[in-house]
Amino acid sequence: HVQLVESGGGSVQAGGSLTLSCAASGYTASRHDAAWFRQGPGKERERVVIIYGDGSTSYADAVKGRFTISKDNAKNTLYLQMNSLKPEDTAMYYCAARESYIPGSYFPYWSQGTQVTVS
Repeated sequence: HVQLVESGGGSVQAGGSLTLSCAASGYTASRHDAAWFRQGPGKERERVVIIYGDGSTSYADAVKGRFTISKDNAKNTLYLQMNSLKPEDTAMYYCAARESYIPGSYFPYWSQGTQVTVS
């Protein structure tokens, strides 16, 4: 059973940077996919980026070139480096994970979420 604990949100001015961290237990990077999602005020939840068990990634168009996902396998920690932040990036951010054999868009494991506010 995977457990995810997220940290690193906060408030930042437009153009600034933040890094989110997601510490995972019960997780093996090569056998799990992981992703960052966000939900802004009045908006649907959207996937920001996914990193597959093989290390490949896919970013949402809105964050390409500004956000970077990475993972430290030794620490079982996932990161989201967010640069050139915009007010429209304001949202609650969540990390999520699933076993790599799960198809489609279903993620059974979620963090508690952290607020990112860009002004």
